[in-house]
Amino acid sequence: MTGLRVLAVDDEQPALEDLAYLLRADPRIGEVSMARDGASALKMLDRAMAEGRPVEAVFLDIRMRGLDGVVLGRLLTQFARPPRVVFVTAYEEHAVDAFEIKAEDYLLKPVRPERLAEAIRRVCAAVPGGLGAGDEAGRPAPDGDTIPVELAGVTRFVASTDVRYVEAQGDYARLHTATGSHLVRIPLAALEERWAAAGFIRVHRSHLVAVKHIDELHIDSGRCMVRIGDTEIPVSRRHTRELRDLLVRRARKGRAE
Repeated sequence: MTGLRVLAVDDEQPALEDLAYLLRADPRIGEVSMARDGASALKMLDRAMAEGRPVEAVFLDIRMRGLDGVVLGRLLTQFARPPRVVFVTAYEEHAVDAFEIKAEDYLLKPVRPERLAEAIRRVCAAVPGGLGAGDEAGRPAPDGDTIPVELAGVTRFVASTDVRYVEAQGDYARLHTATGSHLVRIPLAALEERWAAAGFIRVHRSHLVAVKHIDELHIDSGRCMVRIGDTEIPVSRRHTRELRDLLVRRARKGRAE
């Protein structure tokens, strides 16, 4: 790839210039444009699209005068070729909005260069024809999606690759990893749709599992169960055949390789 075309959007000029400076310092960035508000950003994106040079990523503040970043981010998802969105904000409480918009990353101000580099790697991996497998230094690009979780007032990001299974709890979902669990304000159905390509499958109305973490599938007293580590998870009848067929295909593929 020749370098990403990106747009930085912030209504505070010093913050905008600092962000643009950090972006231009990264060799994976080819062109940086700047906008002071959401309306100007939309005009610049439309013009770039009309000129055949669409912007590939938008680094976007949230609390701005006029059109705020969350609303602008939702508008960008309606584009025929939507740019990747990275939120850059001083506020933690919009992390769930970022997840719903499917933002590539969520950076807190003041932006640390290493976190910005991580966000750029995520964008490069997501953009068609991007670096994909890694950056110039040969490091692997981050794999999978991330979801924000609140821990003692601090927003952390849990990678889908670390999640072994998900349990529905009303309008919330509990993510289970090898080291603990995290309750997030996202319905299980939303995670099922978003993480399908990452190897997650619905096995029960209350459970979503990462297929790669399934250790065993067995029948106990007429009920189908899967075992993930020390946890047994029920599989409903309507999902049993689909899951069994999927595991068989994976096993055959593994033997073939």
